[in-house]
Amino acid sequence: MSNLHIPEEIQKIAEVLQNNGFKAYFVGGCVRDILLSLNEVKGLGREPKDWDIATSARPEEIQKLFPDNVYENKFGTVGVKTGSDIPALKIIEITTFRLEGKYTDKRHPDEVKFAKTIEEDLSRRDFTINAIAFNLGKSDFSRKSDFQIIDPYNGKRDLENKLIKTVGSPIERFNVDALRLMRAVRLSAELSFKIEEETAVAIKKQAGLLEMVAKERVRDELEKMIMSFGAGSVNGIRQLEELGLLKYIMSELNEGIGVGQNKHHIYTVFEHNVRALDYAAKQGYSFEVRMASLLHDVGKPRVKSGDGPDSTFYAHEIVGGKMALKILDNLRFSKETVAKISHLVRYHLFYYNVGEVTEAGVRRFLSRVGPENVDDLIKVREADRIGSGVPKAVPYKLRHLLFMIEKVKRDPISPKMLKVNGEDVMTVAKIPAGPKVGRILMILLDEVLEDPAKNIKENLELRIAD
Repeated sequence: MSNLHIPEEIQKIAEVLQNNGFKAYFVGGCVRDILLSLNEVKGLGREPKDWDIATSARPEEIQKLFPDNVYENKFGTVGVKTGSDIPALKIIEITTFRLEGKYTDKRHPDEVKFAKTIEEDLSRRDFTINAIAFNLGKSDFSRKSDFQIIDPYNGKRDLENKLIKTVGSPIERFNVDALRLMRAVRLSAELSFKIEEETAVAIKKQAGLLEMVAKERVRDELEKMIMSFGAGSVNGIRQLEELGLLKYIMSELNEGIGVGQNKHHIYTVFEHNVRALDYAAKQGYSFEVRMASLLHDVGKPRVKSGDGPDSTFYAHEIVGGKMALKILDNLRFSKETVAKISHLVRYHLFYYNVGEVTEAGVRRFLSRVGPENVDDLIKVREADRIGSGVPKAVPYKLRHLLFMIEKVKRDPISPKMLKVNGEDVMTVAKIPAGPKVGRILMILLDEVLEDPAKNIKENLELRIAD
């Protein structure tokens, strides 16, 4: 049985609370991860990502003990600054024991009531595996034998059985905070646990409550799920669909269910999309590449023509790019993330055939997609190919494309790389600032893309004067 290192910052906080007569416990996800990391559940070793402490001290008492703090909420949670250089330890959240309150909006408690005991505090937790506490006052965490565990809902047993189960009635748990519907799936995906039957039935029954949850909270759960290790991300998406939640998150993905494809694919559109995500996740690709892989063919159902092996999906990448933008914007992703993913979806179907595409064609390709996106586009293309069900060997076409890109990468591919700028155009052409200046620059760029040797200032000024 392995030992667990408790960071010094955490030990100091616990000592201050205890020395001032307050009770202190590790709670929530860090306890779950501690048990897993100590091989209490074989094969699921995890280092705690967050260290959350529950205490009998009230918020104002916590603030007095730890003057360097952040307290910007109404839920009894004080963020204590530790001065650590480790991101996860810079601020430690300490929360006063509290009771479950009403959540009229299914998002936030109507009021916060503080509790007297850790058992009362654990009764408000979402799932049994998150309703376990470690007593910081009586445990030596360097030795497993000294652990004092408070586990009123048999969470440790559910960890051992790899089961996601709510604390008490699942209907009541989800009515309190509807995001728990999605969190159950995310934890199941991350841990490779099964959702207990009664809990799963309740999720299906109350799936519609997810519409009441702030999009930012849904986004955060989705991102964690997509970034799950190995098959976790695709298993999560499948469960979201099976339990009726996906249509409240990304209903556009559901449009691909049962939609057959042509001779280049053996799976439906939906199945192909999730298999593309599966490949991207198992390769350890970035969130943007994983999400673009999942959404790359989202536009196909809306443009499908015909049926059977010769059916077509003309312009699905254009339609899909617009759909991806709308999906991600609705989920409140940052503008940069939305732009990146929708761009990858829009251009994932780039054409490249050895012997047909010239150096000028490669320059035009780089001008369209941006050199900074090439690597990710190729990764999405790989995911698309593997997810088709009829993958070929790693195509020599892509290797040749990379060779050609390397060959032309120093050639001008954007207006900024021209030897003249907007001021030059206005001076030579004797025109004021306006759209015409941009159009002239684009004409010049088109000529330089065809022949980089023309990117000489004197030559370009002659063309402007024509």
